[in-house]
Amino acid sequence: MALSSLLSKPCISLLSAKPSPDNKNNKISPTSFTLCSSLKTKQSRVTKPATLSKTHKLSWQQELKQAFQQPKNQNLQTNNDSIDCNIDDIDDESFQKLVDKRCVDNVRMLIVDAVQNAQAGHPGMALGMADIGYYLYRHVMRYNPRDPKWFNRDRFVLSAGHGCLLQYVCHHLAGFESVQLEDLKRLCKLGSRTPGHPENTVTDGIEVTTGPLGQGVANAVGLALAEAHLAARFNKPDCDIVDHRTYCIMGDGCAMEGITHEAASLAAHWKLHKLTMIYDDNHNTIDGPISLAFSEDISARFKALGWNTITVDNTHDDMDSFNDALLSAFGDTEKPTFIRVKTLIGRLSRKEGTSKAHHGTFEEDDVKQMRQKVNWDSREPFHVIPMVYREMQIQTDHGEKLEKEWFSKFDYFKTNYPEEAAEFEVLLSGGLPPNWETCLPEWSVTDPVDATRGYSEKCLNQLVKVLPGLIGGSADLASSNKVYLQGSQDFQHSSFYGRNIRYGVREHAMAGISNGIALHRSGLIPFAATFLIFSDYMKNSIRLSALSHAGVIYIMTHDSIGLGEDGPTHQPIEQLAGLRAVPRLLVFRPADGNETAGAYREAITNRDAPSVIALSRQKVAANLEGTSANEVEKGGYIISDNSGKSLPDIILIGTGSELCLCEESAKMLRKEGRRVRVVSLVCWQLFNRQPKEYKEHVLPSSVSKRISVEAGSSMGWSEYVGREGIVMGVEEFGASGAYLDTFKKFGFTEENVTRVAKSLLSQY
Repeated sequence: MALSSLLSKPCISLLSAKPSPDNKNNKISPTSFTLCSSLKTKQSRVTKPATLSKTHKLSWQQELKQAFQQPKNQNLQTNNDSIDCNIDDIDDESFQKLVDKRCVDNVRMLIVDAVQNAQAGHPGMALGMADIGYYLYRHVMRYNPRDPKWFNRDRFVLSAGHGCLLQYVCHHLAGFESVQLEDLKRLCKLGSRTPGHPENTVTDGIEVTTGPLGQGVANAVGLALAEAHLAARFNKPDCDIVDHRTYCIMGDGCAMEGITHEAASLAAHWKLHKLTMIYDDNHNTIDGPISLAFSEDISARFKALGWNTITVDNTHDDMDSFNDALLSAFGDTEKPTFIRVKTLIGRLSRKEGTSKAHHGTFEEDDVKQMRQKVNWDSREPFHVIPMVYREMQIQTDHGEKLEKEWFSKFDYFKTNYPEEAAEFEVLLSGGLPPNWETCLPEWSVTDPVDATRGYSEKCLNQLVKVLPGLIGGSADLASSNKVYLQGSQDFQHSSFYGRNIRYGVREHAMAGISNGIALHRSGLIPFAATFLIFSDYMKNSIRLSALSHAGVIYIMTHDSIGLGEDGPTHQPIEQLAGLRAVPRLLVFRPADGNETAGAYREAITNRDAPSVIALSRQKVAANLEGTSANEVEKGGYIISDNSGKSLPDIILIGTGSELCLCEESAKMLRKEGRRVRVVSLVCWQLFNRQPKEYKEHVLPSSVSKRISVEAGSSMGWSEYVGREGIVMGVEEFGASGAYLDTFKKFGFTEENVTRVAKSLLSQY
């Protein structure tokens, strides 16, 4: 399109337009908008200056003339059209378009330079979506790089995490301290702040860690859920202290992953209208064009789910249509919005539009031609036009102003709504009021026995009374997992303030959404519940919880073959071993009520680490004398020992419902004169962190006769029983039957534990 045509088109501002109903193809065109003064105050989410100063225009004049003049090589197809009018005669809005176009050129060149310098990375998506990324950071999103953790900032998620260079470059230009020019030069280098995929624990300003495709979509739904929930609880007719949006860029790979469909279904069901999904429709994945494996109409799918769907055909030459699509999103108060943006992967390069652009470097002559296309060939690598920094500074200053206004508004809120403000401040401080743990129940040996899932239910319903941020639900198993918060309503569109989340049969999305809730960093403490066997459906999200320091509490009931009649399809064997192998993930398997309370105390205290609490379906045999909620923090401890000042003859180590088998076996052995120690190893990870002296105290190295008893995989137990010890576990899939019969079949009885112990004791 000739630039003269571009300059003559009226610019449709987000401040002054509203969409007419979508046409047949759900496409937005600038002509479908009319002025709407009401949106000027309600949806003023762009920061285009009303009048550009002469100084500002003069600062850009030489750069723009150089950028848009005809290239010396007339045979070279350029990215930028030539100016056929005097820059002084261009109106402000059209001038801003030229500025934006040149800023995008700079973004693309930084992406190319970073990849070439690192000899690594994924430039394709970043080059193709450079227009979108720049536009969001320059004109749309509310944020303050000087305070990246400002509560009421807009949240941005890059679900297509391989395109992280786009986010890094935008963060650098916007003024985030975490991404300096030197950081762009250290892309993918060991210890750099610009890793190969975005990591929220490495780079300030990154909201969530993404990479596995589709996870970011679920995270974005969680972030939007958190905003909707807090807004419903705390906003007042005269004071909205929670009012921000969530933006997510997803790619073709995300569209194919099942977690995306699960999460998108829930977002539409909940009507999370402040969520905007931007789909990079570049028609390529690593193996080739998406036609190899993907032919569905993704917009039709999202529309069927209940999303407002819009198609933007070309942002490379004209951003008006994307501007208008965003306006449609802002104006819709019933649906989340899905914006399908048709792009060219690897924009500018010879690889443009092909899967070869997805990752890897460019040939030198390709780089040379890319530079020529945008009149960049005389500049050194990593050059930034000084005015680009100043341009992005406009949005930074706007964000700083918004933050100051928000704090003034919050002062008003505290004055007029002191009780709500006090609760809100507890949330912003981490969500843990003083002495919260004193609410946890205590049990004695004389109390009626229950399954540990039953003890968990009692803990949750005490915790919800004192923890303002406790929120969560189950994947259609609330009554079986026993996680329903009594006295709290369901989270639904009509009751966003509800704290019981109904996820339906969507384990994977449940975990990804929970990560988003936790990483909203507003004091919400999410829990997600299902059967332990179904943790496999959500394993990748659980792993990302640990990697991104998201303090999600995973409540996993039906934790062993002891669940009985449902049989081997539902009886977890290898799941505990797999979960214990995840770094930073705390896995608790409490034996009774007191240990269950202790597990919750540790899971909630550790806000920067996720936890799994594995709970029984069947009632445990007893509330054991010697168990302690306080001792759970050590991960392992002695619950009984008749050795006095001597060392024990044998140590029995148990977890969960099998700990009582160890204790009953110990009683039988003690009657025969044996010195027996029983140890609860309720959380391996916490025990491993203890000082060497403590671990030696609990498991003396000189006592080699040890037996571990756990109705699951034996993997990992040899570390605790040693070379001469015995691991009593399950090495095959379970069996359908009454739980006592199943336990007996696999040797989990007091008599068999005693027999194995005697056999070990007889060896010298």
